[in-house]
Amino acid sequence: MVQQTYIMLKPDALQRGLAGEIISRIEKKGYHMVRCELKMLDEAILKEHYAHIADKPFFPELVAYMTSGPVLAMIIEGENAIVGMRMLMGATKFGEALPGTIRGDFANTTTENLIHGSDSEETAAIEIKRFFGE
Repeated sequence: MVQQTYIMLKPDALQRGLAGEIISRIEKKGYHMVRCELKMLDEAILKEHYAHIADKPFFPELVAYMTSGPVLAMIIEGENAIVGMRMLMGATKFGEALPGTIRGDFANTTTENLIHGSDSEETAAIEIKRFFGE
């Protein structure tokens, strides 16, 4: 089933010069970038995007990190793109991300883990609308 998903390269991916490598991995997996925009995020959109963890003690650190530089917001499309991108990204927690995944090969911490991807069709639709207004 062809799906669209929301993928975001976080500030550390851009600051470390890994955007090209990550996009190459996405394309080599057979997915297509439908749209992309370089964006600076603010605390308001981060509170909405991370509403499920906005009350956690580490949230201010996350906001500082996510506002430290631009992100690359993307709509990625392809066969089973949601689960496929989740596999390609690797586990969110640094110590659980396997070698061969984006996070397993490049992440240094759980906070600075390079990439975000929607976890379901419903979430993808919400996140695409949130970041692209579609």
